[in-house]
Amino acid sequence: MLVAAAVCPCPPLLVPELAAGAAPELAAARAACTDALGVLAAARPDRLVVVGPAEESGHGLSEEENGYGAYAEGARGSFRGFGVDIDVRLGRAGDGATTTESPRRPLPSSLAVAAWLLERTGWADAPIEGLAVGELLAAERCTDIGRDIAARAERVALLVMGDASACRTLKAPGYLDERAEPFDASVARALGKADVAALKSLDIELARDLKASGRAPWQVLAGAAEQAGLSGTLLYDDAPYGVGYLVATWS
Repeated sequence: MLVAAAVCPCPPLLVPELAAGAAPELAAARAACTDALGVLAAARPDRLVVVGPAEESGHGLSEEENGYGAYAEGARGSFRGFGVDIDVRLGRAGDGATTTESPRRPLPSSLAVAAWLLERTGWADAPIEGLAVGELLAAERCTDIGRDIAARAERVALLVMGDASACRTLKAPGYLDERAEPFDASVARALGKADVAALKSLDIELARDLKASGRAPWQVLAGAAEQAGLSGTLLYDDAPYGVGYLVATWS
C-alpha cells in the first residue's frame, strides 16, 4: 500500500557543484525537495521506490527502447559526464546489481539526482530500489507498474523524479511553446490535489512535444495511489531556465 509520495524535479543543476555560480537560483527548489523527503521519512515506509525518466537513448531498459529498467539498492551513478567528479549510490552499499541484463550499468541522471538528494538528507529509513521509465511508455503500462509497486510491501513510499515542460521561454531547451504554461499548470494542480485521474489523463504526445520528462513517472504514481486515499500539497512551482520544476507531497 502506498503511504506517501514525494515529487521532485530531476535537473542535475540541483547539485550545487554543477550549477556553480548559478547554484542560488535553485536554492528554493532544493529546500522544497528536502521538505518533501521529510514527509517520506515521517511516513515510516517499509520500502522506498524511486521512479524517474530513463535516459533519452533508452539504453539498458528491459522492454523495447522505451520500456523500463529496475535498479537494486547500492546501484551507483555519477555526475562526471557533467564535468563534476561526484559519485552517488542509491541507498545502502550493495552489489549494485539490477534486475535486468546489465547488472553494472550506472544510474540514469534522474535516479542519480534522487540518490544525491537522499544522501544529502541522510536517508536511512527503509530499503530502496530504483525504476527508470521510458518516455514513450504507455499510460496504461505506467499505471500497471504503479499498482505493482504499491503491492510490494505493507507501507510503500515513492520518490518520483521528473520535470514539467522545457518550453516556457524563448531560451528554454525546447524554445517557447504556448501550450507549455497551461500544461504545467494542469500538472501542478493535479499534484497539489493528489488528483489520480488527472495524472492518468495526461497526453503522452503533448508531454513529448513539450519535453516534459515527468509524464511517465507521474503516471506510475497515479497507478500506485489509486486505492491510497492520499492528500496532496504543492511545495514548489517555478520555471527557472524556462523548464517547469514542481515539488509536491502526497500523504
